[in-house]
Amino acid sequence: MPAAIAMSRVPDSMNRTPPTADSAIKPARRLTQRPTIRDVSRLAGVSRMTVSRALSDPDLVLPETRARVAKAVADLGYVVDRTAGSLSSRRTGFIALMLPTLTNANFAAVAQGLTEALREAEYHLLIAYTDYDMVEEERQLRNLLARRPEAIVLTGAQHRRTASRMLNSAGVPVVEIADLPSQPIEHAIGFSNYQVGRTAARHLIDKGFSRIGAIAASPGGAVTDHRGEERMRGFEDELRLSRQPTDWVLRHGTAPVSFHHGAEAIALMLERQDRPQAVFAVSDLSAVGAVMECQRRGIRVPEDISIMGFGDFEIGREINPALTTIHVDFRALGNRTGAMLLDMLASDTVAEPRIVDVGLTIIDRASVGRV
Repeated sequence: MPAAIAMSRVPDSMNRTPPTADSAIKPARRLTQRPTIRDVSRLAGVSRMTVSRALSDPDLVLPETRARVAKAVADLGYVVDRTAGSLSSRRTGFIALMLPTLTNANFAAVAQGLTEALREAEYHLLIAYTDYDMVEEERQLRNLLARRPEAIVLTGAQHRRTASRMLNSAGVPVVEIADLPSQPIEHAIGFSNYQVGRTAARHLIDKGFSRIGAIAASPGGAVTDHRGEERMRGFEDELRLSRQPTDWVLRHGTAPVSFHHGAEAIALMLERQDRPQAVFAVSDLSAVGAVMECQRRGIRVPEDISIMGFGDFEIGREINPALTTIHVDFRALGNRTGAMLLDMLASDTVAEPRIVDVGLTIIDRASVGRV
């Protein structure tokens, strides 16, 4: 029988990521001017023509010279300006948006909210995605910057060194979303993924469970869901603080997670003699896959095992039993990002860096029972 939906706010005391409201911070300031080909030529000790040739037709340049130019480009975070010959002003009307995937409904909601906020001001999105690959993020960032966006929005706060240099040197507003880094590149709008994990563990502990598990993708290498791993870190820390074992925390497979990932991971747990009483999945996609696998095996949810997710995806609301989850308003996150950008782009001065916490909410549905 369907369960009533109860919504409860997460206590501020569980959030370890300060601050929780708009506030000024003091990270290293971004450069106000983009590096130029002249800067590269000076650093490399060669002429601008040689730099141009090394970038456009490298076979015409000696290997040693190419290496010096490449090092100068990397050190400065220089990006080729492909619009320099056609633009008479700095305004392009484009905002760059970098997402880890296009198949996640929450990231689609971010793009929708951002588009809604920017549309009336006649700004348009240039969207790229990385498949959770930091090398691909760097490549896509270089491509986006070459088209001179007026601002850059990208997901998360983990970047390779060269990507960070390009962002610091971009000369336009940079906003990192869906996370709350203590030292962002410039601005951040999101929520604490660490708090998500702690909140999920505390919810299951408060329900009376003592054998509590979690499932996520394995970290490591270029392809890593850093936000999912932060959720797992928070989950494990809350278990330890409550003197609960972490024996049933499972990292399995590679990002991005999916229904299939959840089915595979829960199958491994169910084969253990001491299987867990409750499981948190770092995404509703894995959680739904886990529920489906349990049903295929004749294991009742939540009577035999409780399952909880993150993201409040539509499918989690429609399956039976409906999925207990943690909700973040990703569309509103996109709206707030757009509003912040419009405010900054309308100003003649560089905005002070800000961190904005959009918060999160537990939605208690039928897939989690009580001991």
